[in-house]
Amino acid sequence: MPGSELMSPLVDALSRHRSETAAETDDVERVRSLLSSADDPWHRSTPLHLTVSAAIVHPPTRRVLLRWHVRQQAWLLVGGHADQGETDPMVVALREGQEETGLTDLTPWPTRDARDARDARDARDAAPIVHVVVVPVAPNATEPAHEHADLRFVLATDTPDAIRLENPTAELRWLSVPEAVATATKPNIRETLSRVGRLLGD
Repeated sequence: MPGSELMSPLVDALSRHRSETAAETDDVERVRSLLSSADDPWHRSTPLHLTVSAAIVHPPTRRVLLRWHVRQQAWLLVGGHADQGETDPMVVALREGQEETGLTDLTPWPTRDARDARDARDARDAAPIVHVVVVPVAPNATEPAHEHADLRFVLATDTPDAIRLENPTAELRWLSVPEAVATATKPNIRETLSRVGRLLGD
């Protein structure tokens, strides 16, 4: 297996995850194979590479935040690729969440002591992956068709009104979980949102 320092956070996160469907079991096995064979499973040149997404929630109101993605013409979760040097998926989730929403108080959720779990390394054990899904990505002018092995987490905020758009086209919308499921058009996003709803008690 490639360098243990690079893989350890990924292996740790996957070892705690329990697939809920046969399709997810297959996707997790593809991720494990990627980790055992790729020099850098995060690198965008690999036809299948890792990405991270996050469902951002406001637990007191049981709402979840969706972001409009112009390229895909769909309401999706926040997230994206790792930056150079990032190896911990929770670190990627927190950075992408802040960049795409402007929220500076994001916390891995649920945690035993969520208010005190600001550090990703401390919170990792209590904020597991909520969904693993391999997503096909259509080609564009700069990239061929490829696949994202997306690791999905939940992040919480205490300041939902502090959101700001990353750019004018990246609309953000707070919704109840049923509203979010109805708004999302991609089945894999709906599945993630349904799991988040169970965590929120909906």
